[in-house]
Amino acid sequence: MTQPDIFDRGLRARRRDRMMDGFADHDFLYRAMLDELMDRLAYVKRDLPEALLIGCPDGNGRAALEAMGKRVICADPGFVAARQQGGVQADEDALPFADDSFDLVVACGTLDSVNDLPGALILMRRILRPDGLMLAAFTGAGTLPRLRAALMTAEGDRPAQHIHPQVDVRAAGDLLSRAGFAMPVADGETLTVRYGDILRLMHDLRGMGAANVLTSRPPALRRDILIGAAEQFAAAADNDGRTPEQMAILYLSGWKPHPSQAQPARRGSATVSLAEALKSKE
Repeated sequence: MTQPDIFDRGLRARRRDRMMDGFADHDFLYRAMLDELMDRLAYVKRDLPEALLIGCPDGNGRAALEAMGKRVICADPGFVAARQQGGVQADEDALPFADDSFDLVVACGTLDSVNDLPGALILMRRILRPDGLMLAAFTGAGTLPRLRAALMTAEGDRPAQHIHPQVDVRAAGDLLSRAGFAMPVADGETLTVRYGDILRLMHDLRGMGAANVLTSRPPALRRDILIGAAEQFAAAADNDGRTPEQMAILYLSGWKPHPSQAQPARRGSATVSLAEALKSKE
């Protein structure tokens, strides 16, 4: 029996299309994820020449991969981004590529709003060639705690779901294993951004295509609720009047199984970070 979509696929694509003209003014989160992924990929000394980049709101990801000598195909949930990069519009849980097509898959900034995350990871493993690498970054549990708390307080005893459900690092690691990746690693970092008011934060979220795309969308915020949320958000400000908000970024890594790979260690015995795991492939 088919499960209903959590996220509205059409709205998700339209939101990404609308963000494109002004994305450069709101790209700090995407750039932070991309820079970290490229830093981690730099530790891998294998060629991995054929690469798929999922999430291409600008040309920076393609340029970074091509600078490493890779041939790049781009895919994006949005039509405009895919067209501008000469790529393919596709949801991550419905990738239109044949098995064993790529040596490397990099998914930057989109997996937080895919309907079937386990299915997306399985597809990414399938389209990799044996001993190919998957790298991903997206926001997870712990993202936007100030905004969430401000909205919940302002709405009283009947709060609506304005912020997407979020995956934590433990669940992400389990999903990698269930998807069949070898040497799966999940870790994360927290990016803190300070805002003078809640409206600026909401403006950034819209500008990076991160506004609500749930199929069961909450009612529009009434003026009194927005004012109350703004007051709650401001009450959490530091002495300079700016409120720190957090973006919790998850990083995932996994290899498509190959006989040459080391056997996995006992479950729960991992003691190294994702960066160290990548270094081990040198």
